Amino acid sequence: MSSIMSIRVTLTDILTARRTIRPHVRHTPLTLSPTLSRLSGGQVFFKLECWQRTGSFKERGALNRLAALTPEEQARGIVTASAGNHGLGVAYAGQVLGLSPATIFVPQTAPAAKVRRLATFDCNLRRAGADYDAAHAAAVAFARKRDASYISAYDDPLIIAGQGTIGLEIMEDRPDVDTLLVPVGGGGLIAGIAIAAKAINPAVHIIGVQPEASPAAYLSLRDGRPYETYLAGPTICDGLAGGFGRLPFHIAGKLIDEILVVPEADVRQAVGWLAVQEQLIIEGAGAIAIVPLLNGTLNASNRTIAAVLTGRNLDAALLNEILTEWSQ
Repeated sequence: MSSIMSIRVTLTDILTARRTIRPHVRHTPLTLSPTLSRLSGGQVFFKLECWQRTGSFKERGALNRLAALTPEEQARGIVTASAGNHGLGVAYAGQVLGLSPATIFVPQTAPAAKVRRLATFDCNLRRAGADYDAAHAAAVAFARKRDASYISAYDDPLIIAGQGTIGLEIMEDRPDVDTLLVPVGGGGLIAGIAIAAKAINPAVHIIGVQPEASPAAYLSLRDGRPYETYLAGPTICDGLAGGFGRLPFHIAGKLIDEILVVPEADVRQAVGWLAVQEQLIIEGAGAIAIVPLLNGTLNASNRTIAAVLTGRNLDAALLNEILTEWSQ
């Protein structure tokens, strides 16, 4: 506990991360949604992390972490666990940095679209366990046995600093943003964004959004301790299922103003709404950011809001199913 408590991530760390990853990531657009602005009564912008090269924000943290590996750590091999997008980020980062192929554990339930995309990279793909927590346990055991370098999806200060570059971009592009809506799973994204945004404007409101099937961050902040594992129910937000990280909890928990927990049906509605109204293909773990605006959970009046649309790696069959529901 004492070692965790001594770890800090600062705005300087995030600025350093931006210099490190800049050659390999996109400064994604922050674009106004006139339709959702009219519907919600606020001024709503989408941070389009879905337009990153791997289809998700995860490459930011992965690049920052892998770039810091020593030659000795590289030689021992790279191992990680992922619901899909973090694995894609690690595979992409390893490729552009010229590292040896990583071993990536994904759960048996990982979406086919993400598994197919992972197969296009030079990596060693292993399927283990029924959910992310089980895949993570298998990956950690494998890394210990091989003395390999394990790359956490969120419990790492360099990962958090890399994800924090999103908050930096939002606040630089729209200094008047007063509310950020951020999907929450393990917590690396919201921790990094909160650190950057609050350093620039301490009054900005940081709101996390989680599915009812996996409210680990909500429970962690409510109870004052991190629920590092959580047996999630069925959800299309595969990237948000499981526990909330110990490091995000300790370094940024107090910077998060609120966690909203939303119904699964509303997440499906958000995926359909974005496809039909905005022509954006966004996976459930990204579309969840706008649910509080669509269902009225959040009073958006007189707010300037940035919603982080974290990824686009959505199975075609699921999208078709949701669009069929939408049209009925």
